[in-house]
Amino acid sequence: MVSVAVLGATGMVGREMLDILLERSFPFDNLKLLASERSVGKKISCRGRDFLVEKATPESFEGVDIVLASAGAKISQELAPHAVKAGAVVIDNTSAFRMDPDVPLVVSEVNPEALKSHRGIIANPNCSTAQLVLVLHPLRELGRIERVTVATYQSVSGAGKDAVDELMEQSAAYLRGEKTPPYHLSKPIAFNLIPQIDLFLENGYTKEEMKMTNETKKILGDQSLRLSATAVRVPVPVGHSEAVQIEFDREVGVEEVKKILARAHGVKLMDDPATLTFPQPSDVAGKDEVLVGRIRADVSHPHGLALWVVGDNLRKGAALNAVQIAEVLLEKGWLKIKEQQ
Repeated sequence: MVSVAVLGATGMVGREMLDILLERSFPFDNLKLLASERSVGKKISCRGRDFLVEKATPESFEGVDIVLASAGAKISQELAPHAVKAGAVVIDNTSAFRMDPDVPLVVSEVNPEALKSHRGIIANPNCSTAQLVLVLHPLRELGRIERVTVATYQSVSGAGKDAVDELMEQSAAYLRGEKTPPYHLSKPIAFNLIPQIDLFLENGYTKEEMKMTNETKKILGDQSLRLSATAVRVPVPVGHSEAVQIEFDREVGVEEVKKILARAHGVKLMDDPATLTFPQPSDVAGKDEVLVGRIRADVSHPHGLALWVVGDNLRKGAALNAVQIAEVLLEKGWLKIKEQQ
């Protein structure tokens, strides 16, 4: 049995972490819910149990073994070192440490072996990256992946509860024939698409798009992989979708691709055009698996493949993967922090 702390417990991902810990009967004997001062004393009810929120401070981690963190990059940068100093392992869901060469960036079904050499902090990838690598990883059995092009259709929950509320308010206003200005997202989201997530960089891509490029390379251990992404915010509450085109170093067959994905861990195949069976965000909310369908040969490239991937961004894209990482650490006996070299 271990002591667990959830940092950022009142946010959408933090609440999902709590739910998944209870759902999967994670073996904790003590659980702390940590958040900012304004949430102190707040009661969170989950699966018939009540938990009180405590203020997150540098002293909060004494006696804690595992910290599941999702309170924002600045908070993680401030508090994670204190947690590690206290002897805890931090599984961080923010962007704070993902590209640090000394921090493993892990999807539990793809590169769990990277956890073995952790030094107290483990990074959880961006939600859109997590579902992409779950599909790319098993397909490397077919040959070397040379290039990937992705267009993401990301739900508003990826931007937090305020964005979900904004979608609902704007949708109701739109149906009344009214207009409400955006207050959390950069543009109106109801009945609209926003081809911008996070800030624009000098190369014309957004930070979100470059996260997918750089994180995918790190997780797959392939810096030569060419990947280009376009990230779009869509008026969907939960569930990220991705249109993915993959170029291999040889021709691949659609049926062999389906066979590999049908047995891939964390992936569920939904692909039958005859019965209009294909993944949709409405299929995936609350589900652990990443769904894949619309698999077809790319007519523009002799070694190309096109497919459609959908995942619950709050679960496998964030909270579930964090809990699964904690489960691997316990199962393998890798919870102990490695000394700095």
